[in-house]
Amino acid sequence: MKPDFLNFQQKGHELIDLLSDYYKNIEKSDFPVTVERTPAEMLEHWQADFQKTPNDVTEYFEDILKNSIQVNHPNFIGHQVAAPLPIHTLVNALLTSLNNSIAIYEMGAAGLAMEKIVADYFIKQFEFGKSANGIFVSGGSIGNLTALLAARQAKAGYDAWTEGNLGDLAVMVSEEAHYCVSRATQSMGFGADGVIKIPTDSQLKIIPEQLDILYQKAKQAGKKVIAVVGNGCSTSTGTYDNLEVMADFCEANNLWFHVDGAHGAPAILSKKYKSLLKGAERADSIVMDFHKMLLTPALTTIVLFKNGQTSAEAFSQKADYLLEQTQEWYQGANRTLECTRPMMSVRAYTLLKYYGGDYLENYITRMYDLGQYFAQKIIAHPQFELATLPDCNIVCFRFLPKSDKEINQLNYAIRKTLQEEGEFYMVQTVVKGRAFLRITIINQHTTEVHLDRLLEAVERIALVLE
Repeated sequence: MKPDFLNFQQKGHELIDLLSDYYKNIEKSDFPVTVERTPAEMLEHWQADFQKTPNDVTEYFEDILKNSIQVNHPNFIGHQVAAPLPIHTLVNALLTSLNNSIAIYEMGAAGLAMEKIVADYFIKQFEFGKSANGIFVSGGSIGNLTALLAARQAKAGYDAWTEGNLGDLAVMVSEEAHYCVSRATQSMGFGADGVIKIPTDSQLKIIPEQLDILYQKAKQAGKKVIAVVGNGCSTSTGTYDNLEVMADFCEANNLWFHVDGAHGAPAILSKKYKSLLKGAERADSIVMDFHKMLLTPALTTIVLFKNGQTSAEAFSQKADYLLEQTQEWYQGANRTLECTRPMMSVRAYTLLKYYGGDYLENYITRMYDLGQYFAQKIIAHPQFELATLPDCNIVCFRFLPKSDKEINQLNYAIRKTLQEEGEFYMVQTVVKGRAFLRITIINQHTTEVHLDRLLEAVERIALVLE
């Protein structure tokens, strides 16, 4: 019997039971937060599995579970990956069964209606106005590219979609911006010199005075700057740029203002922390990932446009078999690179419908508060140092040895040892040439107790390595 025709109902129940126990007992489980096997060992494991006669599918699911990083564990404090709410397990099962695309209305009627409702919800939060719209795309990288394609069409001074890059176009970004912004501009044919990096200060925010200096220098070199990208917040350090200053600059020079809010834009829902996004309401476009700070599976990203017309103008392509030449909200294929878009909007709609803004506000505020808590623990310890005071739930810190041990190598070794032990998972980054340990407090079950234990583990390892 082929796997497709296994007892679907029975195995479905067994999988739900397995996942229910997993969610309930994740902190008590006997397998580590991280994956203990080396790449070679992991490949060997699955090569052997692939050659076996198919075993019980529930055992197979459990094997995958045990050989994966446990993002649902409170000690997962590494990458910006959400521990999704369990309801999304059911939502994804439904979406997989339907397999609807939302390129055009007749294929994705429900998903497109939900997309508009969710977009309108956040358009209201950002005070974008009635002419705004939004569209779901597969991840922040595509989201930033989508926004910058619109920026090029709006600010190049000609029909760039039809004629290509006629001038030496450029975009200004913080030196702390996510690498996908540079990747997007270079994919658009701007070249490496088409990314003008704005220096940052000791707090890793852009230096306002550098905006005009670099802009004038670019003009003198024959470049046409079309956009400025603000961090809201940066991926590496969680720093929010001064978005008001950037908005002023863009308005004064007729430039497109884009906010990469993949991680930090959901702070708009927090009364306590929404001030970090002051100035974002003046942006031309904003990218926001639901799969980071909105408890949703990857990939689920929305791009918001203040002027919805610009999102359609960026993709003014004709495809008679598919595209109606209309800019109505229900014609999604006119506003994105993607054609067969899955119904990502259903996840976001479900989140808002069944949990709501208050729940999300409490979650976001709690995570950001824990970032402040952990930072204060670092400040109070004589052998730890912060990269910068955190704005959010991303904290970069390092251990300072009393010996002459090289600091960068010591901190790399601390992280490696911690990962090998398997109790915690965190990552590392480099800030202005200095190595730092980096945590993202993103699991809603992580508490001060877990963070205290993490710091104790780091200190224990550091003292041995020192």
